[in-house]
Amino acid sequence: MAYSYLPFPELKKTPAVVVDSFHPNGLVLSHWRGAPVPDELREDTSAGMVLQALKQDWPELKKYHRATANHFDIDALVGVWALLNPVLAGQHEELLRQVAIIGDFRELNLSAPHAEEALQLVCWINAEEKSRFYPPFGAYELEENEVVASIPKFEFFLQAFTEVLLHPQEYRTLWQPEFEQVMQRHAQMHGPETNLTALPALGLVVLETPEPVHYYALFSRTAGFDIVLACYQDQRYEVECKYTTWVDIASRPTLPRPDLRPLARHLNSLETSGRSWAADGPTDTGPLLRLQGQELSKAQRYGNPQERPVYSSSLTPAQMVREVSAFLEEVFREVKPKKYWTWAEVREFNLNSTKK
Repeated sequence: MAYSYLPFPELKKTPAVVVDSFHPNGLVLSHWRGAPVPDELREDTSAGMVLQALKQDWPELKKYHRATANHFDIDALVGVWALLNPVLAGQHEELLRQVAIIGDFRELNLSAPHAEEALQLVCWINAEEKSRFYPPFGAYELEENEVVASIPKFEFFLQAFTEVLLHPQEYRTLWQPEFEQVMQRHAQMHGPETNLTALPALGLVVLETPEPVHYYALFSRTAGFDIVLACYQDQRYEVECKYTTWVDIASRPTLPRPDLRPLARHLNSLETSGRSWAADGPTDTGPLLRLQGQELSKAQRYGNPQERPVYSSSLTPAQMVREVSAFLEEVFREVKPKKYWTWAEVREFNLNSTKK
């Protein structure tokens, strides 16, 4: 089974394994909501599904010789690379799973096998992507769309990834700066400076920590939760619906993703700082609710919290936690967690929530 990379625009004419994407002309291995993935192959990440298919020697894989994705990110890269390098992928299966989890969900678990090695690889990808190409979600500012603009990224990383996987220390100068920043902030998030309050019934975790940190550190304490209220010094806050509710999670049931815009309107009725609360819609990959300043681009919103301004509110931390919790308690009243919400169900849930 010898696979090669197929640029996504060519998928109309050439069938392929479609990783982390949708298309009828091939075998879809994607955690995108509603993707027609065989139950036996379901995992939380798309790369995990590819690794599972390779491990099981899934019969349908033999029908194809090309692999593709309609966008570049770490999960898609690992999945496509694994199909092109099945023997190496099998030898490094758990490491690659951690690369996909850290890259896609930003959940760094240093107690997981190979977590530090995985973080090194993720940081290398981030460094090279930023220096050689446009940043994640930066295609919004290009003339080309992501489907076309991502092709050179795949061509570079599919060739370069193998050497870095096998010899990461030779690329230390590239991955070390971000790696050290994450490890330092990880210590902050797991030390006495940070307080965590978990509200499992709401899928909410409240993190109180002095300053905004790298996502891999911030979300290292959020596994199993889908909504994060980050509380920083000087009454600065951000509420985020994690990417885990944009996709189909196989490992656990979830609550439907709430629309945070009604909460923003309610907070505006309480806010006296002169700034206004605003939130992204529920179909955004990672909706943020925050006090507005200069409007952020998609790339800036996707970037790490310490890279964007977070403004002080007139609301105290206790008020903020109370208002966010009360909002979620109301919208989730009589709603039970389950697996595999459809977007239609999420829309209906949010329509019903506005009527409560």
